[in-house]
Amino acid sequence: MSSLVRLGSSQQTNKGGLSLFTLSDHEILNQIYTTHVHDDEKFDVESLFIIVENILKRATVVVDNIVLGTQATVEHLEEKIPKASFSPPICTLKNISCEMQCKAPGEEIAHKTALSILSKLSNYSWDAKAVLTLAAFALDYGEFWLLAQIQSSDQLAKSVGTLKRVPILLKRPTLQKHKQALIELNNVIKATLEVIECIFELEKLSNHDIKDVPALSTGMEHIPVDVYWAIVTVVASTTQLCCLINDEEKKPELSPFSQKLNIIVTKLKRHITIIRQQIEETEAYWKLVKVFRTPTEIMEVFKGLIYTKDSVQPLIDGSTKKPVNIDVLKKKNVLLFISSLDITEEDISILRPIHDTIKKEDQYKIVWIPIVEQWTEDLQRKFEILRSKMPWYVVQYYSPIAGIRFIKEKWHFKGKPTVVVLNHQGKVECENAMHMIRVWGIKAYPFTSTVEETLSTSKEWIGSIGTGVHPSVENWIKDQKYIFFYGGKDNEWIQQFTKRATALANDPVIKEARISIELLCVGKGTKGEDNVGVLGRFWTGIESLFISKTQRKTETDAVSLEIQKLLSYKNESGWAVLSKGSTVVLSGHGTTILKVLEDLDKWKELVREKGFEVIFREYHNKVLHTAHICCRIDIPNTSGKIPENMKCPDCPRIMETYISFKCCHIDGTANGLH
Repeated sequence: MSSLVRLGSSQQTNKGGLSLFTLSDHEILNQIYTTHVHDDEKFDVESLFIIVENILKRATVVVDNIVLGTQATVEHLEEKIPKASFSPPICTLKNISCEMQCKAPGEEIAHKTALSILSKLSNYSWDAKAVLTLAAFALDYGEFWLLAQIQSSDQLAKSVGTLKRVPILLKRPTLQKHKQALIELNNVIKATLEVIECIFELEKLSNHDIKDVPALSTGMEHIPVDVYWAIVTVVASTTQLCCLINDEEKKPELSPFSQKLNIIVTKLKRHITIIRQQIEETEAYWKLVKVFRTPTEIMEVFKGLIYTKDSVQPLIDGSTKKPVNIDVLKKKNVLLFISSLDITEEDISILRPIHDTIKKEDQYKIVWIPIVEQWTEDLQRKFEILRSKMPWYVVQYYSPIAGIRFIKEKWHFKGKPTVVVLNHQGKVECENAMHMIRVWGIKAYPFTSTVEETLSTSKEWIGSIGTGVHPSVENWIKDQKYIFFYGGKDNEWIQQFTKRATALANDPVIKEARISIELLCVGKGTKGEDNVGVLGRFWTGIESLFISKTQRKTETDAVSLEIQKLLSYKNESGWAVLSKGSTVVLSGHGTTILKVLEDLDKWKELVREKGFEVIFREYHNKVLHTAHICCRIDIPNTSGKIPENMKCPDCPRIMETYISFKCCHIDGTANGLH
């Protein structure tokens, strides 16, 4: 726990003694925990606090009027009513009051007195300890200023007031002399009251499950220390009142206590705000869980997902840049484009052809939902820039959306753009269509899980990815040519592979068999220059295929294993995929695939007998069995649902799981790399 801030200059007056304001939270806890046995002493602490509030809020107004000469009235103050059955613990209050009376000024004395009070209240809850101590003070403070009000018109009050030394303090010279001290006392009482109000509020909120409201843990663990500071401040305030009544020169310095309590109030209010926000999120979460069990209308689902309570606001129509009522979604199928503000032009461009196609029939709508935990002016400006690039509907809501927890937990949103498809009733048709849209584009229409299931078993997956790598691929696929897609981290390997693959394509035996082979080095331009964007799109497409397959929860098939195998080569020195048209023949590690090409003379004569595909695959399998290459697959943690385990694509074993961390020193995913 952090050390407490040094406040004021009062510690300088405690030469050789204890200075409260240099104690750390940990040091205070060590001392006060020894005084706490268990809180089995039950009484109506809420009713007592209501009475204390009523007394002190009115007494402080009276003091302000007398000392500052204001004319404030107490009629505007809310009169809270305690339970009719409430019976105040008068003996306990008298005992605490007696403990605090007539103490000499000094932080060490105040500290010892506070510990003594905590020991007397060892069986009470922490909030009850604070309220009882403040109630004991309120009993004296309230009585003093009540007598000050009515002594001039009531003989009994005048006599009792004389015993209480009320007339002495109310003499004009004395009042002027102690004016600043009285103002300080009044202010510190108000601050103490505010601290205990916050502690009370936290105690009420603590009824919620800490699993749903994790901020409760942080808020509640500081309460014992906060109660200590409230009690020690009340002790110092009592000493101040005694000194004023006795017209003494030496008095406690209350401003450091006031500063400390103001810091505590700020901290407690911050905790309360966060806790209430988490409670609202929890309530919205369970409401959405219920709604999605039996959805009936897309509008109701959308409202519950975005807006808190009755704060429904219009959408922004990206095509006109004007606000529109959310009724535009009524009876429509909706693609929820969910992302942070760290998205790229490419993320947006992927959805543009989808939007252009589906808008013709007007049965599907795209809505961008930006996920922002805490909005700032800079983030709002960034949002406006991104919004201007989108032709579809946009949620413009500068508060955390109501369903943020639901989106993270149920739809596995971790920052990467995702597309959740809802039908006109609000039923989820696909939890994340972004991966199949990224690979298949409009071919994935209408973007349901059924379509994803069909596409994920297609053997022609390399065609969809390859056409985005180079414009010639589309024609090669139409002509059913063999294509080597290849690349890697090692430029020397790439040069060797290019040389050997070119030799293969030009070999007389291969030519005689009328086999046409094209080469495409992924990530290299026509002149051999690096094209990081193309390389990024290629691997993003492979990852999307992989994730699309794994989130289907289907049995591992040949297509899945081939995609897994290729993904495992992403960070290797070399890799290659051989396809015929858009159908994958095989994919291989740089070491094994290059060995097959180097041994061309050993197997090429069998092409006439067995066919190019068969003999190439057979020889590669033969090489594979003599090599020992570890298979490693890196899956970005932001990709959504991660499989718990994975079968190796090269052998029947279950792969081991590791956690790694990576930083490319760039913001977002501007270059498409992960």
